[in-house]
Amino acid sequence: MNVLENKQEVIKEEETTEYWGVSSNIDLYDCDLATMQNADAIREFAVALCDRIKMRRYGETQVVFFGDEPRVQGYSMTQLIETSLVSGHFADASRAIYLDVFSCAPYDPEDAAKFAAEYFKAASYKLNVVHRR
Repeated sequence: MNVLENKQEVIKEEETTEYWGVSSNIDLYDCDLATMQNADAIREFAVALCDRIKMRRYGETQVVFFGDEPRVQGYSMTQLIETSLVSGHFADASRAIYLDVFSCAPYDPEDAAKFAAEYFKAASYKLNVVHRR
């Protein structure tokens, strides 16, 4: 299913079906290494993303660098929101970022994915949306 069809499915389900929340898995590829290795830029991204999708942050964004294995080494980020959680892992070696946005309040997953791709200058991205019931 392409991203446009997926977005149409999201809108259709929001109008006709009850569900607990929306979970978006956003995989970003060939990102700008300098930005994804900058803890302050990651914190700024979390704040900006929450503002953009109209999620109220709960507490400060946590950004931690870890990983003994170079393949997975990089920052991880968590940001609690009043309706659930935004998280991500930034894999330096592959220049890939794996973001997850889960909320029981509605938001536009495609907008979140496009914003993340623009912010981190990703060459491409993949979006998977799941309605949690």
